[in-house]
Amino acid sequence: MIKENRTVNATSSNSTISTGENSTLLALNPNITSKLDPPQTAKTSDDGRTRFEWDKHDQNLLLGCFFWGYVLTELPGGRMAEIVGARKIFGGGMLGASLLTLLTPVVAYWGLIPSVILRSVMGFFLGATWPAIPPMAAKWIPPMERSKFIANMMASALGAAITMPVCGYLIDRLGWASTFYVTGAVGLVWSVSWFFLVFDSPADHPRISAEERLEIETKIAEGSGKGQKPKNVPWIALITSLPVWAIIITHGCSVFGYFTVVNQLPTYMKEVLHFNVKANGLLSSLPYLGKYVMAVIASYAADRLRRSGRYSTTLIRKGFTTFAVAVPALFMIVQAFFGYDATISVTIFTGSLFFNGAVTAGYLANGLDIAPNFSGTIFGLANTLSSFGGFVSTSIVAALTNKNSTFTEWRNVFWVLVGVYAFGGIVYLIFGSGNLQPWNSVERKPSMNGTNGAMIQEMEPLKKKKDEEAVA
Repeated sequence: MIKENRTVNATSSNSTISTGENSTLLALNPNITSKLDPPQTAKTSDDGRTRFEWDKHDQNLLLGCFFWGYVLTELPGGRMAEIVGARKIFGGGMLGASLLTLLTPVVAYWGLIPSVILRSVMGFFLGATWPAIPPMAAKWIPPMERSKFIANMMASALGAAITMPVCGYLIDRLGWASTFYVTGAVGLVWSVSWFFLVFDSPADHPRISAEERLEIETKIAEGSGKGQKPKNVPWIALITSLPVWAIIITHGCSVFGYFTVVNQLPTYMKEVLHFNVKANGLLSSLPYLGKYVMAVIASYAADRLRRSGRYSTTLIRKGFTTFAVAVPALFMIVQAFFGYDATISVTIFTGSLFFNGAVTAGYLANGLDIAPNFSGTIFGLANTLSSFGGFVSTSIVAALTNKNSTFTEWRNVFWVLVGVYAFGGIVYLIFGSGNLQPWNSVERKPSMNGTNGAMIQEMEPLKKKKDEEAVA
């Protein structure tokens, strides 16, 4: 059994931190009243707290501008991690975002535009982080253990569950600025630790034992095929690959559902059912905690099934993906009929995210199955397109509920979610695959340092001797 290597724990911690930084701003909404023009518009209220004059439009702008930079670096980040290594891309992204988090309170007093620019740049740094993880997993994690590793990426949900109530406490005790200083400092310490503890591959790690390195590299080599990694991305083969598009489309549908449940449905709870789920710290954290718990359970089950050899990787990935999107679809059907009750709605929304956590054992780990050499590029491409799910979700909800925001209007939103989840599941069932794709590698050329090279060197003097005998 391979020892728990250093990369898994480091990545899990990072997921918690990076989500925490982005969640910090969400926790500040009560302290943002309207538009931050020049610095003098930051006012001190009767309770002694600083409040900025940001209206609803400006708040949404400040929250949404993060994704302007985020979508720009996801695909390049995944590809660069494949070329120069995830250690630099991932660690650099986290370090830059942590420093910007520390600067946020200062920049906030400069005005709205500087704050928007800072948030966009922060998104630029963090956009490259997630797609950088699969390339590192391809070098560190044996094929039969990769589902568990991907589950640790879902610690981002755990980060949100922890950060939001912690930010509420910090705001109440130390003021709004403390949330940025604390999360930024934690991120900074983590980033520095990353460069001391994490390395791109077992061969680069200065403290790994020879036995552990041999075991990891042997198992990875056994599951990587006989070819070698191409120097360039086979873009045509990748873009026209149906298994790749199955991952991209299903990821987009799943993320659309996630964004809608997390960002839009609390509005439904408040405006239609008159129940403020965000005011209850435990209820706010439950969906995130549940998603992480299911991710861990499903991933351990998937790896165990793969090691048993009784089922193909394709069947396992399709089974868990179907489970992860079909159950939330069924929940939304129930919500469409009985969603007028607050207790039922909270249960359904929490359950939807809980069962959706099984995607880590399904399509989310699938890029490492079909093309480990280009898993960063695949994940970057999928994450880039799925990032637009938040904007699309907001637009659809606004269009369907722009009149009276009644249960009848919101029922249409629930049916849209049913359709989106079902579509993603069907696409993956038809086109998904767990088989290593032929374009992942090219035929290994004979090496002068290898066996073939030795044979060539031995043949040359024999040929020379034979030619001399012929001349004689």
